[in-house]
Amino acid sequence: MSPPPAILALDQGTTSSRAIVFDHAGAVRAVAQREFSQIFPQTGWVEHDPVEIWQTQLATAREALDRAGLKAGDLAAIGITNQRETTVVWDRKTGAPVHNAIVWQDRRTASFCDDLKRAGHADLVQRKAGWSLTPISRAASCAGCSTMCPAPATARGAGNSPSAPWTPGFCGT
Repeated sequence: MSPPPAILALDQGTTSSRAIVFDHAGAVRAVAQREFSQIFPQTGWVEHDPVEIWQTQLATAREALDRAGLKAGDLAAIGITNQRETTVVWDRKTGAPVHNAIVWQDRRTASFCDDLKRAGHADLVQRKAGWSLTPISRAASCAGCSTMCPAPATARGAGNSPSAPWTPGFCGT
């Protein structure tokens, strides 16, 4: 007899991919997590390798299911949460990413957004796209708190180590 249906939650976060299996009663059956590389091509730019994101997310899903003693067919549903504003462009014919993902923390479009605001296009963009013309960054105050968070390049220090801790003051939201 097969186990009661379970739910697999996939959380593709800013620094890692996670998977959690919940049983039919909502109890956690298994958890898996894998960090992935943070790429800082220059000051204020933050990128991720889309293939690495996919590989870590797939690996955590398989690991969580294995730890729970389940197969994909045992799932009633899969829930997905992601980085929201992180952007990946894919080649339509091959399905391969065209470039690294541009992460929500990235500031490369800040001056362009400022130019659009000065030209009076902020309301149009808000109306058509539902977005404000403000690049999102950890340098801004975190949602739900007044802590000023460090910029990504300084928070990780030199290099792209995904295991380097954030500097004190990062609130985790």
